[in-house]
Amino acid sequence: METRLLLVRHGETEWHAENRYAGTSEVGLTERGRRQAEQLAAYLAASGERISALYRSPQGRARVTAEPSARALGLEPVVLDELREVHFGIAEGRVLSELDPQVVAAFRADPVVGAFPGAEPTEDAARRGAAALRAIAARENGRVLVVAHNTLIRLTLCELLGIPVRDYRRVFPRVENAALTEIGIDGDATSLRRFNLPTA
Repeated sequence: METRLLLVRHGETEWHAENRYAGTSEVGLTERGRRQAEQLAAYLAASGERISALYRSPQGRARVTAEPSARALGLEPVVLDELREVHFGIAEGRVLSELDPQVVAAFRADPVVGAFPGAEPTEDAARRGAAALRAIAARENGRVLVVAHNTLIRLTLCELLGIPVRDYRRVFPRVENAALTEIGIDGDATSLRRFNLPTA
C-alpha cells in the first residue's frame, strides 16, 4: 500500500538573505520564517489532507517550523536524526564568495566528487535520507508530514526517483521555505506527486 509523504522545508532562517550555508549549524528562523510556519499549519488544517503522523529533523529550525502544524493537526512530532541537514564541511556558516574559487568550481561541476572538504559525502546523505523516508513509509499509513531541509530533501528525491545524485542541483534547484513536496512510496517504488507547492 502506498504511503504519501508531504515533505516540507523549514521556514526562512537568519542566514537566508546572504545565502549562507547553514548545514548542521543551529540558525534561528526570521519573523518571516515563523509566519511561514504558521501559514503552513493553516494550509494543512484547511486542506483536508488527513495527515496521520508528523516527523521532523532534530534541528531547531525544523522544530520551530513543525510546532504550529503539530498543534493544528493534533499530532506529536517524531524526531528522526536521519532527517538532519547535510553537513557542508568548510562551507558551514559561509557564502560561496568566502571560499577558494577552485573549491567552488569543483563543487559546481560535480557536487559528489567535488564536495566541500570536510563535508558529509553527498551520496551518503542521499542514502541516509532515502532510508529514513522508506522506513517512515513502511511504518505509517495514509499521509505523513515530514519537516526537513533543502539539500537533504533534494538529495533524497534523487535517490528515491533514480536520478543521479550529482545532478541534484540542476534537477531540483531549490526547495522553497515551507513549500510542500509530495511523494508516494510503495515498497521500492517512489512517485513524485507535487513539487514546491506554495503554502503561504
